[in-house]
Amino acid sequence: MTMTRSYILRCCRLTLLPLVLSFAVPALSQETGPLPPGPSAPASPQDGPAQKPSPSPSDAASSTTAVPATTPSGSASANAHARIEVPTGTHIPLVLHNAISTRSARPGDPVYFETLFPILIDDRVVIPAGSYVTGEVTESKRPGRIKGRGELMVKLTTMILPNAYMVNLNASPGGSPGTGGGETMNKEGKITGDSDKTSDVGTIAKTTGAGAGIGGLSAGGRGAGIGAGIGAAAGLMAVLFSRGPEAELPRGSTLDAVINRPIFLDADKVQFTSPGQASTLPGPPDREPQRAKVPF
Repeated sequence: MTMTRSYILRCCRLTLLPLVLSFAVPALSQETGPLPPGPSAPASPQDGPAQKPSPSPSDAASSTTAVPATTPSGSASANAHARIEVPTGTHIPLVLHNAISTRSARPGDPVYFETLFPILIDDRVVIPAGSYVTGEVTESKRPGRIKGRGELMVKLTTMILPNAYMVNLNASPGGSPGTGGGETMNKEGKITGDSDKTSDVGTIAKTTGAGAGIGGLSAGGRGAGIGAGIGAAAGLMAVLFSRGPEAELPRGSTLDAVINRPIFLDADKVQFTSPGQASTLPGPPDREPQRAKVPF
């Protein structure tokens, strides 16, 4: 009887213990939370290289914006500082807007020109027609009464392009001046007036002939000789006491500006798409000799 009771108790313990544990373990896990995972085993060489974690969208955006775009700004800066050279010796055709004469011009007086033809560098218009050129008179010498011709010297200092871009200009006049008279120009840009020797000879001949005619009417042949001498003297005095022709550049005169030093133009300021257009100015008319004549 005693053995039977102890046997029954032992069987009850063995039956109830698993049942109690099955309820106790879930309750314990809810109170303490999930157990931390154990250390992972190192990857073996056979498993291949470890996979890198893919970046999050925020990390990708930050890495994209952190890279500076230096190439476009660098090229824009280079273009902004690019310069175009107009070489020494370049001829720029000009037309004069204000008349100049040794009769009234003084050193320092302004002169105003306009370009007649576009200047191209590497098939690109850099100085359009219609650009303005300013300068000043540096020398003005009137012709002498006995000898010496009228002389003008002009210096070109500034050029203003149609877009108001201003450039320092170091140039002097060159070529053959289209003045309508007998002016000439040397290599230094000095403009010299005509000597008018033909007019001098004509003046003396006219006064000699007139004097001979008057003397012949009054006293025959002897009077003609005396009159001729008097007329010749009068003609010579007229030549000696009158000036030669003034050196002049009338409005509409044409000449060239010759570049003495290279001109450097900012490339971003000479973006011209047309050759430009100059003002229409009539050329100066042909002028008669200026020397004063005795009125007979």
